[in-house]
Amino acid sequence: MYNRRDFLVGATAAAAVLGLAACGGSGAGSGGPDTDAAPSDQTVGVAMPTQTYERWVADGNNIKKGLEEKGFTVDMQYADDDIPTQQQQIDQMVNKGVSALLIASIDGASLSSQLDAAAAAGIPVIAYDRLLTDSENVDFYVTFDNYKVGVNQANALLFGLGLLDEKFEKAADAPKGPLNVELFAGSLDDNNAHLFWKGAIDTLQPYFDDKTLAVPSGQMDIEQAATQRWEQETAQKRMENLLTTHYNGGEELAGVLAPADPLSRGIINALQNAGLGPTLEEGLPVVTGQDAEIASIKLIADGVQSSTIFKDTRQLAEQAIVAAESILKGEDPEANDTETYDNGVKVVPSYLLEVQMVLESNYKEILVDSGYYTEEQVKSGQL
Repeated sequence: MYNRRDFLVGATAAAAVLGLAACGGSGAGSGGPDTDAAPSDQTVGVAMPTQTYERWVADGNNIKKGLEEKGFTVDMQYADDDIPTQQQQIDQMVNKGVSALLIASIDGASLSSQLDAAAAAGIPVIAYDRLLTDSENVDFYVTFDNYKVGVNQANALLFGLGLLDEKFEKAADAPKGPLNVELFAGSLDDNNAHLFWKGAIDTLQPYFDDKTLAVPSGQMDIEQAATQRWEQETAQKRMENLLTTHYNGGEELAGVLAPADPLSRGIINALQNAGLGPTLEEGLPVVTGQDAEIASIKLIADGVQSSTIFKDTRQLAEQAIVAAESILKGEDPEANDTETYDNGVKVVPSYLLEVQMVLESNYKEILVDSGYYTEEQVKSGQL
């Protein structure tokens, strides 16, 4: 039976290393970094996908600050969610001869030629949060346990619907089904979106099978539920279309599986505009989320959004820096997963951090008490 404590684990718990895996091999090229060079003589190229998503700005700031504190020079580029721009930025980093590359890709399968060039130049590559696929030239991967993210989202939905109690076990007074829900997924070109989806659907499937949950739209495949580039406006438009098409005869929508906070806010806008709400207490459907963006934490504190998943990007940036340091010293970075992340060509040794489910009942403990946000930021919904 699901135990809430399994999924409300602090991100710092991931500091316990469960295994050791070699990086490099064919991915690092024949030259490799100058392992005797001082950090002050080395530049780390950091490729980020976009600045329009709050979490990527936080990731970039944390990485840059951490690397510079170690003495490295940082070449950081944001690609505005444009694949050719990111390709060009990484080409330029390779041509400049950076010592290592840390890449959060827009499309994990779109950078094969850039990774080939990096390998030929002896530049090691670390995939950051999004797996780089279809290439042998990936040395290491740092991310969160993305399957568990999906499990957490599904359990948050079930909890919000009253099907699970506070111990995340079957509620004694669970409502009788069928309860109508709709499903949203992330961008198909993001490998993480598939893992979020699998974790969620694996958890929800028994409830679909026994008719406790129903999806009136019938859109239960990831291709139908996908949201290109994780865009809020796209999610809002799809939710509006679902309401118009499938909930125009008095049908009641109980909840929405949303895999990220911008999508959650778009969905909530559509629901409120349709007269459902304005709060959970006043009938707004349960809506999940991810990334603990400040605007969504305010919504959770205000009883509007039901939940989100906190992925502490401070810890992720720290782990990426640790891995980069190890590689640049000619050492093998520590991995706690050497089986899960097959990129289509190789299994990439990885370090996974834990995630936390955030609810109205625990957001202060997880986010305010830890110093991630202040109470004033939560109240205003702004950083």
